[in-house]
This record gives sequence, C-alpha cells and structure tokens, in this order.
Amino acid sequence: MVLVLALLLGSGCGSDGDSGDAEVPTGDTPSQDAPTGPTTEPTTIDITDALLSAVSGDCSDYANAYVSTVRDINRNMGFTGDLMITVTDDHCVFSANAIPNHDFNDSARSFVNDTKAQSVTYRVPRAPVMASSTTALSLRTDNAIFLNGVKLDLLAAGCFGVGDGKIGCFQMGSPFRYDPMAVTADFGTDSHNAHTQPDGTYHYHGNPNALFADDGSVASPVIGFAADGFPVMGSYILEGGSLRRITSSYQLKSGTRATTGGVDPGGAFDGTFVDDWEFVAGSGDLDECNGMSVDGAYAYYVTDSYPWVLGCFRGVPDGSFDK
Repeated sequence: MVLVLALLLGSGCGSDGDSGDAEVPTGDTPSQDAPTGPTTEPTTIDITDALLSAVSGDCSDYANAYVSTVRDINRNMGFTGDLMITVTDDHCVFSANAIPNHDFNDSARSFVNDTKAQSVTYRVPRAPVMASSTTALSLRTDNAIFLNGVKLDLLAAGCFGVGDGKIGCFQMGSPFRYDPMAVTADFGTDSHNAHTQPDGTYHYHGNPNALFADDGSVASPVIGFAADGFPVMGSYILEGGSLRRITSSYQLKSGTRATTGGVDPGGAFDGTFVDDWEFVAGSGDLDECNGMSVDGAYAYYVTDSYPWVLGCFRGVPDGSFDK
C-alpha cells in the first residue's frame, strides 16, 4: 500500500458554543466491513498548511494518519485537526474531527456558529462505477470528503422568501435557493469558502483555497473524494504540453428573473441563486456533474464558477454520506 508522503512536498497557504482547545474525537468506524488499515502501524503525518500533490485516483493510496495544528483567527483559539484513513476490501474509511489543516474564520465578520470538533466517518467506494443515470445533489447527502478531513456541502438550506433566507428551506425544488458562493448571497464564509453549521461543523461550499497550488504552476492533484467514490481534482490540467484552468459548462441565464411558485426576488440573473445558472453542453470542459474523463479515469474538478465542484453525482453516493 502506497503511503502518500507527497502530501508534504509543498507548503502554503469558511452555518456555529465556546470551547477551549478542541478535543480530538477518534471517531467510530462502522461495525460492518471493518477497516483493515495499513499492514503496518500508520505514520502520523503533519499536514498543517500542506499543499497536496498526489494524483492517484485510488483512495487506498492515501491510507494513513494525519494531524494539523491551526487557529480560529477571529476567536484566537487553537485547534488540532485529526484524520485517519483506513481501508477495507471495498471502501476507504475516513474518520475525522472536521477541523481543517489551515487557519479559518478569518473574515471581517466572525462565524455565526462557533466551530467545534466533531466525530465523523465516511466510507468511500474504492472502485466507483458510473451509474445509468445521474443523482441530483440534495440537502440529505454530503457531497465529498477532502483529504484534510473536512466535508464539501454545496447546497444551502436557504431560499428567498423563506424565513431569513439563510436556513429553513429544506424542500428540494424550492425556487430561488441561494448559492453560498455568491457574494450577493452573504453567507458569511471565510477566505476558504467555508463556514459552520448550527452544530459547529466546519464545511466548504467551493474551492478550499488551501489544498492545491492555484497559480497554474503545476497540474492539480487529487484533493478529495466524492460520495460516489470518484476523485475530486483541483483546477488545472496539462494539455498539449501547457497548463490551463478547467472550465465549467454552466452559464448565467440572460434576462431577468420571473415569478416562480409565487416567489419573485426580481433582478437580473447574477448568480445569487442556483436557479440563475443553466447547463450549456459544450460551452466549457465539463459535463453537467462538473466532471470529465482523462485517459479513461473520471474525476470532478474545482472550477471558478458554478457549480464550483460538483453539479450532480455520476455514480451512486455511499450511504455514509447521508445526513
């Protein structure tokens, strides 16, 4: 089994009760399909502010123990990130406390909910398979787990005209769901496009802005795995000997919004709402799920416009990602 020491080849460098230095839960693994882990005692690797560099799409190649020492900037508090990746015959098991490997909560306005260490476990299929049809994103399923132990949760439970617009809109298909990545939506994220849920779980809504070199200097690595097992890559690919940034095939609709379901936020389509975007095949590099196959290997890619990381699932999400 390959241990990915390449994680440390580079270095660089956020809807939340007070706590001191965060305790590090070990997490519980499911009793069924118990993980076997590495054949030797895993080495604990410090990934504080590490830029990832490995490109293997096999989650088992990342089996190891990882730690980090970071700070909540606005609260001036220290936290310890903890991630263990073990392997079974069919899955990679990610057990983490959901604390990132980089400082967080660094915007002018502090998170509404204080970050708290969690105890989470996700099971990623080792041999993902394309399904006969795509699976839509929903509020019931987390989207991916990154290689720093923090989840991707793209959709907001906030819609125009529902409560305060930030939470309470749990029915899929509701019109004018806010996109947390839109500046105009004002979801209080930090410089890593992340913030915390009411229970204190830190999670990303888009590019983590920390896990890969985002300057076009190198082809992007694997930065995590989606709930269906396919890898998530950064934003740059090597094509014809040159590096270039990958592009989404979603485009802003033209014109102004019309009343839908009795709801009318008005205004032009500017990206504030998920409904402002539409998939236009061939307008970019990626399919409707924000992925593509390179040399026969399918992966999702981080893009600088909607849907940011995933637009849907090409495989079947594992039940461990259900909320």
